[in-house]
Amino acid sequence: MSDLISIKGGRDGLRMRFDDTADWPALLVQLEQQLTQNQAFFNGARLTLELGERSLDEIQLSELLNLLQHHGVVADALSANAREARNAARAVGITARPLPRYADPPPGTPSLAPESEALLLTRTVRSGQVLRHSGHITLIGDLNPGGELIAGGSVIVWGRLRGFVHAGALGNAEVVICALELSPTQLRIADQIATTPPRSNGPHVPEVARIEQHQIVVESWENYKR
Repeated sequence: MSDLISIKGGRDGLRMRFDDTADWPALLVQLEQQLTQNQAFFNGARLTLELGERSLDEIQLSELLNLLQHHGVVADALSANAREARNAARAVGITARPLPRYADPPPGTPSLAPESEALLLTRTVRSGQVLRHSGHITLIGDLNPGGELIAGGSVIVWGRLRGFVHAGALGNAEVVICALELSPTQLRIADQIATTPPRSNGPHVPEVARIEQHQIVVESWENYKR
């Protein structure tokens, strides 16, 4: 997201990491900007806050939680090494735990963009279920009507895509949406929106949706590869 705040995703959900040396008011200003710019991705999200070594009191934590709540974001948990920050979280009813240890990459390893962190799932996403990830999403299964996939990267559905998909929800317009059967209620790529009417005749073929000349276009997988 920025040099002071990053968003990571995985099977355990979204994690928002804060620089633990930056000025606190500056962090809040940058968070406000990022939440406003990426409202489509964050609205309705639930996440874990990671504060590193930062010591946070109840007043500061309340400022953070109010800002998140204003943008439709719920903090389910807080990870921090500072005891004061964990105590502040528990005082307002948030699960608190020490920061998990992450393995350091080998020297010289380039840092990964959020889109490089792909999520692979084998399941059916049913009506009312929302799956949100900061990178790419690959779903081996169906997305039913009323189900939602929201990704910072591309979305691939190895099955029937009949629900709502928003790819590039963090602003990346270079991503694609692919499915073996592409019959969505609505597609979004970055800030572009398209709907596809349900098909009644003819066989389904794998298709790809992408942005071309500021609008979403859909073509067969065979044509896309050429």
